[in-house]
Amino acid sequence: MTRAETLLWRHLKADRLAGLAFRRQTPMGNYIADFVAHSCKLIVELDGESHVFEERIRHDEWRDQWFASRGYRVLRFTNDDVMKNLEGVVLSILEAAEPVAPLSLTLPRKGGGNPSTDASLTSDDIYPSASPQTEEKP
Repeated sequence: MTRAETLLWRHLKADRLAGLAFRRQTPMGNYIADFVAHSCKLIVELDGESHVFEERIRHDEWRDQWFASRGYRVLRFTNDDVMKNLEGVVLSILEAAEPVAPLSLTLPRKGGGNPSTDASLTSDDIYPSASPQTEEKP
Protein backbone atom coordinates (compact mmCIF):
# COMPACT_ATOMS: atom_id res chain seq x y z
CA MET A 1 0.00 0.00 0.00
CA THR A 2 1.12 3.55 -0.68
CA ARG A 3 1.54 6.10 2.10
CA ALA A 4 -1.76 7.71 1.09
CA GLU A 5 -3.59 4.36 1.15
CA THR A 6 -2.15 3.58 4.59
CA LEU A 7 -3.21 6.97 5.92
CA LEU A 8 -6.75 6.66 4.54
CA TRP A 9 -7.04 3.08 5.77
CA ARG A 10 -6.48 4.28 9.33
CA HIS A 11 -9.75 6.21 9.02
CA LEU A 12 -11.72 3.49 7.24
CA LYS A 13 -10.72 0.30 9.05
CA ALA A 14 -12.54 -1.26 11.99
CA ASP A 15 -15.83 0.49 11.14
CA ARG A 16 -14.39 3.84 12.25
CA LEU A 17 -16.22 5.82 9.58
CA ALA A 18 -19.88 5.89 10.62
CA GLY A 19 -19.80 2.16 11.34
CA LEU A 20 -19.19 1.29 7.69
CA ALA A 21 -17.31 -1.96 7.15
CA PHE A 22 -14.67 -1.10 4.55
CA ARG A 23 -12.39 -3.77 3.17
CA ARG A 24 -9.10 -3.01 1.45
CA GLN A 25 -7.52 -4.51 -1.66
CA THR A 26 -10.69 -6.51 -2.40
CA PRO A 27 -10.86 -8.69 -5.53
CA MET A 28 -13.97 -7.96 -7.58
CA GLY A 29 -14.18 -9.73 -10.92
CA ASN A 30 -10.91 -9.13 -12.76
CA TYR A 31 -10.17 -6.05 -10.65
CA ILE A 32 -8.97 -5.22 -7.16
CA ALA A 33 -10.77 -2.36 -5.44
CA ASP A 34 -8.58 -0.24 -3.16
CA PHE A 35 -11.37 0.12 -0.57
CA VAL A 36 -14.94 -1.14 -0.70
CA ALA A 37 -17.96 -0.92 1.59
CA HIS A 38 -20.37 -3.56 0.31
CA SER A 39 -23.19 -2.40 2.58
CA CYS A 40 -23.56 0.88 0.69
CA LYS A 41 -21.98 -0.33 -2.57
CA LEU A 42 -19.21 2.25 -2.44
CA ILE A 43 -15.71 1.85 -3.83
CA VAL A 44 -12.90 4.29 -3.06
CA GLU A 45 -9.96 4.35 -5.43
CA LEU A 46 -6.71 6.22 -4.86
CA ASP A 47 -4.81 7.18 -7.97
CA GLY A 48 -1.09 7.76 -8.04
CA GLU A 49 1.01 9.42 -10.72
CA SER A 50 0.55 6.48 -13.11
CA HIS A 51 -3.10 7.44 -13.56
CA VAL A 52 -2.34 10.63 -15.47
CA PHE A 53 -1.52 8.81 -18.71
CA GLU A 54 -4.28 8.58 -21.31
CA GLU A 55 -4.12 4.78 -21.51
CA ARG A 56 -4.46 4.45 -17.75
CA ILE A 57 -7.37 6.90 -17.70
CA ARG A 58 -9.22 4.80 -20.32
CA HIS A 59 -8.54 1.66 -18.27
CA ASP A 60 -9.95 3.37 -15.15
CA GLU A 61 -13.08 4.39 -17.07
CA TRP A 62 -13.70 0.79 -18.19
CA ARG A 63 -13.10 -0.41 -14.66
CA ASP A 64 -15.50 2.17 -13.19
CA GLN A 65 -18.16 1.18 -15.72
CA TRP A 66 -17.77 -2.47 -14.72
CA PHE A 67 -18.21 -1.58 -11.05
CA ALA A 68 -21.21 0.63 -11.88
CA SER A 69 -22.82 -2.20 -13.86
CA ARG A 70 -22.84 -4.15 -10.60
CA GLY A 71 -24.45 -1.28 -8.70
CA TYR A 72 -21.31 0.21 -7.12
CA ARG A 73 -20.47 3.88 -7.00
CA VAL A 74 -16.79 4.73 -7.43
CA LEU A 75 -15.08 7.69 -5.78
CA ARG A 76 -11.61 8.56 -7.05
CA PHE A 77 -9.04 10.62 -5.23
CA THR A 78 -5.41 11.24 -5.94
CA ASN A 79 -2.74 10.30 -3.44
CA ASP A 80 -2.02 14.02 -3.27
CA ASP A 81 -5.65 14.71 -2.24
CA VAL A 82 -5.29 12.33 0.69
CA MET A 83 -1.91 13.66 1.78
CA LYS A 84 -2.95 17.33 1.64
CA ASN A 85 -6.66 17.18 2.49
CA LEU A 86 -7.40 13.98 4.39
CA GLU A 87 -10.30 15.51 6.29
CA GLY A 88 -11.98 16.61 3.05
CA VAL A 89 -11.51 13.17 1.48
CA VAL A 90 -12.97 11.41 4.51
CA LEU A 91 -15.93 13.81 4.57
CA SER A 92 -16.58 13.18 0.86
CA ILE A 93 -16.56 9.42 1.47
CA LEU A 94 -18.94 9.81 4.40
CA GLU A 95 -21.37 11.92 2.36
CA ALA A 96 -21.29 9.44 -0.54
CA ALA A 97 -21.91 6.53 1.82
CA GLU A 98 -25.03 8.03 3.37
CA PRO A 99 -28.09 6.31 1.99
CA VAL A 100 -30.18 8.48 -0.23
CA ALA A 101 -33.62 8.21 1.28
CA PRO A 102 -36.52 8.87 -1.06
CA LEU A 103 -38.76 11.73 -0.09
CA SER A 104 -41.60 10.54 2.06
CA LEU A 105 -44.87 12.21 1.30
CA THR A 106 -47.47 11.83 4.00
CA LEU A 107 -50.80 10.81 2.59
CA PRO A 108 -53.95 12.11 4.26
CA ARG A 109 -55.86 9.74 6.48
CA LYS A 110 -59.23 8.47 5.46
CA GLY A 111 -61.65 11.35 5.86
CA GLY A 112 -59.23 14.00 4.60
CA GLY A 113 -56.69 13.65 7.36
CA ASN A 114 -58.34 16.24 9.60
CA PRO A 115 -58.10 15.39 13.29
CA SER A 116 -61.62 16.73 13.84
CA THR A 117 -64.15 15.29 11.41
CA ASP A 118 -66.66 18.07 12.03
CA ALA A 119 -64.17 20.88 11.37
CA SER A 120 -64.66 22.81 8.19
CA LEU A 121 -61.96 24.62 6.27
CA THR A 122 -64.18 27.68 6.14
CA SER A 123 -65.44 27.66 9.69
CA ASP A 124 -65.26 31.03 11.39
CA ASP A 125 -62.86 29.87 14.09
CA ILE A 126 -60.26 28.75 11.55
CA TYR A 127 -60.66 31.39 8.84
CA PRO A 128 -62.78 34.26 10.19
CA SER A 129 -62.62 36.26 6.98
CA ALA A 130 -63.65 33.30 4.81
CA SER A 131 -67.35 33.54 5.79
CA PRO A 132 -69.44 36.22 4.16
CA GLN A 133 -70.34 38.97 6.60
CA THR A 134 -73.99 39.85 6.86
CA GLU A 135 -75.18 43.04 8.44
CA GLU A 136 -77.96 42.91 10.95
CA LYS A 137 -80.89 45.26 10.37
CA PRO A 138 -82.37 47.10 13.32
